[in-house]
Order: sequence, then structure tokens, then C-alpha cells
Amino acid sequence: MRIAIIDTSSTRAAIISDGLRESGLHDLVVIDAGQPMLRQLEQAKADVVLINLENPSRDILEDFFAMSRALARPIAMFVDQSDTESMGAAIDAGVSAYVVDGLSKQRIRPVVDVAVRRFQAFSRLQTELAEARTALADRQSIDRAKAILMKRRGLDEPAAYALLRGHAMRTNRRIVEIAESIVTSDALMGEMP
Repeated sequence: MRIAIIDTSSTRAAIISDGLRESGLHDLVVIDAGQPMLRQLEQAKADVVLINLENPSRDILEDFFAMSRALARPIAMFVDQSDTESMGAAIDAGVSAYVVDGLSKQRIRPVVDVAVRRFQAFSRLQTELAEARTALADRQSIDRAKAILMKRRGLDEPAAYALLRGHAMRTNRRIVEIAESIVTSDALMGEMP
């Protein structure tokens, strides 16, 4: 697992690096906080991003949150001071672990592990949600196509579905593709004078 470390203090970055190495993680990249970070992170091809901020201002936090949205990787953030609003904004931005006043060598590895697990769990949920939305949209297209076939051909629902299914099998296409074609065709026919 390659870990990118972002810290404005080289001393704190060294503490983080030491803690990770002592826990068996050796593929580390320290990102120069004075240079464009997103480009450095993309070049580093890090699996996890670990950010440590002493006293982050609202502007610095906004920059990091924008970056975390673009990365789509587990991010663990350590801050010395925080408030409820900053913590909420960090979590909304996709930070997987947000630790206040807790930077110590022995805690770094467990926090990274938690960040990775939470990111994976969240990614699975997002994938499942996208699949459910697609399935619902497909179902709606199929239902609209069945309704069109039932109205135009005087079929009942099972016969309309059988017609869709049969055409899909004969043409080696998905039922939803056939359904979307019927819905589009019907919309075009309805627009003609």
C-alpha cells in the first residue's frame, strides 16, 4: 500500500513516516505542501492519503476538501484543533478518518486501516446505490414500453413483456435496450403532426 503524506511541517511528516515504517508500511511519498498537491498525488499514485494539519484555517480546509473529492481514495486527516463544522465538512468531502489532537506513532497505522476500511465500505455503498438506481431506471423503461405495447397492440402485460423479451433474444440485445427504443419511437411518433 502506497501512502502519500501531506504535512506543512517536515518534523511532523517525519513522525508520521517513522510511525508507518515501524508498523510495516514502507512505500511512502511525502508531498511538498508548497507545490500543487493534486498533481503530486496523481503522480505518486498513492493508495491512501494521510494529511496532518496543525491549526487549519477555513481556506486551507476548503482546499483539502476539494482535493479529497477529486482523489477518490481513502484519506486520513489529523488536526490539532477542530470544531463540529470543520469535522462535518471533512466527512462530507470524503475524508475517511478525521482525528483531532491524536497524532502519535502508535496510532497512525490503526487510523490508516480504519480510513481504508471506511472508504471501501462507502465505495461499496455508492456502487450498490448506482446499481439500484440503474435497475430502477431500467424497470421504468421496461414498464413504459410494456404500457405502449399494451395500448398499441391490445396486449395484456405478460404478452407485452413476452414480446419485449422475445425481440431482445432474437436480436441479442438487452430487454431494456429494446424498451428504450420503443419509448423513444413512441415519443417521436407523438411529436409528429
